[in-house]
Amino acid sequence: MRLVILGGGESGIGTAILGKKKGYDVFVSDFGKIKNNYKEVLALNKLDWEEEKHTEELILNADVVMKSPGIPDKSPIVKKIKEKGIQVVSEIEFAAPFTEAETIGITGSNGKTTTTMLTHYLLKQGGLNVAIGGNIGKSFAWQVAENKSEDYVLELSSFQLDDIKNYRPHIAVITNISPDHLDRYEYNYDLYVAAKFRITMNQTEDDYLIYDADDEKIAEWLKNNKVRAKKIPFSLSGNNKKGVYVKDNTIISTLKKGDFTMPINELSLEGKHNVKNAMAAITVAQLKNIRKKTIVESLSNFQGVEHRLEKVLKIQGVEYINDSKATNTNSTYFALDSMTTPTVWIVGGVDKGNDYNELMSLVREKVKSIVCLGVENAKIIDAFKNVVDVMVETTSMTEAVKIAQKMAEKGDTVLLSPACASFDLFESYEDRGKQFKAAVQNL
Repeated sequence: MRLVILGGGESGIGTAILGKKKGYDVFVSDFGKIKNNYKEVLALNKLDWEEEKHTEELILNADVVMKSPGIPDKSPIVKKIKEKGIQVVSEIEFAAPFTEAETIGITGSNGKTTTTMLTHYLLKQGGLNVAIGGNIGKSFAWQVAENKSEDYVLELSSFQLDDIKNYRPHIAVITNISPDHLDRYEYNYDLYVAAKFRITMNQTEDDYLIYDADDEKIAEWLKNNKVRAKKIPFSLSGNNKKGVYVKDNTIISTLKKGDFTMPINELSLEGKHNVKNAMAAITVAQLKNIRKKTIVESLSNFQGVEHRLEKVLKIQGVEYINDSKATNTNSTYFALDSMTTPTVWIVGGVDKGNDYNELMSLVREKVKSIVCLGVENAKIIDAFKNVVDVMVETTSMTEAVKIAQKMAEKGDTVLLSPACASFDLFESYEDRGKQFKAAVQNL
């Protein structure tokens, strides 16, 4: 069986290692450059590969192709593969049949990384042999090849879900749905929503779907489509008294005998969105029989996610916050919503079809000035030029931080929350966040 892998990144290399271990004839092809550390792994495992090209005769003879999530269906090589009728799968789809472990799949436009890390932390603290993977950390396929864990908590993007056929998580979580990546879904929101719900398409009555009952798009989809899994909602309003909800600033869960309760002010993570992330994680932990005491202790000492509302430093009374992981307007909405002081906002990058109007009321209320950090800022400037007094453009992180420092006064916050992808000026959102932190530390 010939396995061709498009993309020599984390998921591609993990799949190559697993494929070789399972007896496939493996070939890795990357249209860009493969990082040196991955090349070393390929050499060590005696795997064939190419970079900066896709050689058709080496690809179109595949029995199965694993396509990395970043490669769109409309790329020429993928079209040719599909025309030949060769099966295209995601890393998750390829790896899942090779493990007996139970998987917990977590998707959503925002909050999925925090929810995944928080869930993993609760289960680990509860003594389970659990690993974390998917869109985060070491790839699922690589870990399945090493075969050590009994449970996996997987962060799943819509791109990863697009190429599943039979993958079935025992517990699925949808944190929320808002417009994102519409450039990959023909600018059709419904196609993107349908991609998210693929997480539950193979679930049975023995499985669970945990979801945000306050989310209009989720509610609408569930009303119009059948789900076989047992549905467990979480909600900030205690109206339905089902699943997990909030009443009198307390999280209440009805899942097990003797309600689970936890005051919101005991959570280590701040902000309404993090209450929801915590409710999703609590639900999973209870389904996996983690003790109440462990859940409460873990939620009160969890340290959060790098590049997500990460407090960097306080300099001359000004707080600097790194929210580089906010790559869409909905993420930035949560960030601005949690600001309690006048804010100098650093925004910009590669726009994925953003509608800035949804931020308008928060920008009016919270933002005193804007630093545009991007190659193309016209859309941001048009949206906010009548809302804030001062807007400055730059293409350098160091300069952006220096400008923000000049604009900020004692008691203000400087917030990097770009609402855009990072690829115009940076390698990744992590690179962007690290550069911000370095620039702040050099002030």
